Amino acid sequence: MFVHAHPDDEASQTAATMARYAAEGAQVTLVTCTLGEEGEIVAEDLAHLREDDALGRHRVTELTEAMAALGVEDFVRLGGDGTYRDSGMAYDERGGVVPAPVVHEDSFWRADLLQAADHLVALIRDRRPQVVITYDQFGGYGHPDHVQAHRVTTYAVALAQTASYRRDLGPAWTVSRLLWSAMAVSAMRRALQRLRESGDTESFSDWDVEGDEIPPTLVADDDIDVRIPGDDWAGHKAAALRAHRSQVDLEHPFWRLITSGEGWSDEYYRLAQGVPFPGEGMADDVFAGLL
Repeated sequence: MFVHAHPDDEASQTAATMARYAAEGAQVTLVTCTLGEEGEIVAEDLAHLREDDALGRHRVTELTEAMAALGVEDFVRLGGDGTYRDSGMAYDERGGVVPAPVVHEDSFWRADLLQAADHLVALIRDRRPQVVITYDQFGGYGHPDHVQAHRVTTYAVALAQTASYRRDLGPAWTVSRLLWSAMAVSAMRRALQRLRESGDTESFSDWDVEGDEIPPTLVADDDIDVRIPGDDWAGHKAAALRAHRSQVDLEHPFWRLITSGEGWSDEYYRLAQGVPFPGEGMADDVFAGLL
């Protein structure tokens, strides 16, 4: 089970993993917490979607196309379509992502934590996933909806296994592993070097990834437990990203890079809780060591 904040997050961060396990016959469920109503529209011919609050409805159609590309049939919105609204985001004086000063009253950022967790508890108890994947406490890059998805998922995983809690939400279920998606610092260093060699001097120009103190968006390789090889699934990842046309321009050098194969589509995860992975170094299977 993957818990993401907005449509397109699954394509940019976990598409190769989803496509692999769907192809292998695993039950793959995507839970998207909002419709992404506040997303930045990058396709000029879709700019009209900003009117009449149409973007969220449109992004569900993009998500449906992306899931077809990944072979995932089970994808739902937390609490049902429109229960939680995209909270948007702002930037602080250093360029970091922070909550917007004003958010919609139905925004996910303002959601009651227990109520939101209960929606996910019901899904966990119904789908009974061995592995649940979401963001870390920083939300990957600081987006408030990603941070909230982390909080809701962590709470729901704990509540779902408590037999005496909300029996009306289904029989208790214990998740074997909770994983946090991650961007390995070594992978970003290689990506930036490749971009610079290609002549792109603008993308991530404010990032210093060579020093001892790495940005919170990145994770030291020693702290990563799983690397899912993505070369075989780069085409699926590209197709899923292409489906999210309102949000993703595949002509951007960074998107071209991570959908090119050659190890650039690899996806990384940290073990937050649950059964440790066997052996040394990074595993290559989120189910490694589970019965």
